[in-house]
Formats: sequence, C-alpha cells, structure tokens
Amino acid sequence: MKNYTAVIVAALGLAAPEMLYAEAPNIQTAGPIIHLADNLGEEAMLGWCIDTEGRGLNDQLHAHSCKPTGDDVLFKFVPDTGSITSATYGDVCMTYNAPDNAENPFGLVACDEADPKQSFAYDEASMEIHLAADTAQCVAVAPTIDDAGPFQSRDLIVSACADLEPAFKQWVIRD
Repeated sequence: MKNYTAVIVAALGLAAPEMLYAEAPNIQTAGPIIHLADNLGEEAMLGWCIDTEGRGLNDQLHAHSCKPTGDDVLFKFVPDTGSITSATYGDVCMTYNAPDNAENPFGLVACDEADPKQSFAYDEASMEIHLAADTAQCVAVAPTIDDAGPFQSRDLIVSACADLEPAFKQWVIRD
C-alpha cells in the first residue's frame, strides 16, 4: 500500500505545478472563435485567439488578445473538411503555407478542400490542433508576447506536440 501512495503523491506532485499555474481566460468575444484554453499571461485576461494580423482582412495570421469586439478574430473549425475558416471574410481558410518561416507560417487564402496545407485535425481529448498531414505537429503560440495597440499578440507557430507545454497548444473551439 505504501508503494501505491508514493506513486500517487509523486504523480500529483508532477501535475500540481500545471494545475496551479493554469488560468482560464475571460472570453468576451461573441461569435465563433478558436482560443487557447489557458490565459497564458494575457494582461487583460482576454485570452489568445487565432486572428488576422493588423486590422481587418489580412493574408497573415497570428494569435491575438481575444478582443471583445472585432471581426478578425472570428474563426471556426469545419470537421468535415479539416479547414479553419474565417467567419467574417467569406471563403478564406487558414493555411500552413510558409513552413520555412518559423515566426509566421500561417496565412489566410481562398479555401481549397484539395489543398493539404489547409487541412487540420482537432483532438478533443488533448485539445490539440494538428497538421492533418503530420499529426505529430501542433498549432501553438510562441512564448514571446508583443504589444499590439491596447492588446497583445504572439506568433502562431507549428512545433512538435511532444516538445510543447500544454498551455501553448491546447485550444478551445467555440461555435
């Protein structure tokens, strides 16, 4: 019995640091969004959403404070096609079009169901968004926070899922 107790205590000790530091964001955005489950240091507690860079429609994506208003953070996941689409700007989808660009590998282009770069897989159990072509790779946010006007931003990146802490790769998909 003592051995089982030691194993349980050790397991809780390893899990406790994540549980102590995990902090849910205070999402105020109306509409479909894809946001990190953890607030991950966003100063206003708004959380991190997939977003177009700059204001309005742009062909580059990053993670941004989930603004209370603003149509450029409205994205939805379409399980049937694996696409991540803008809920605002018509028929445009997230694409992994610049794999050699470590800081900005994702763009926003015309949707094409046949394009494997526009296909993603969401694992509800792990809350990870994977590249459909390589499920060992996760959509994640970079550790560095940048100022973005009154809000904040982070690079939206791809990294080996096994190398990432959960807070950087666990996404909530809200319709």
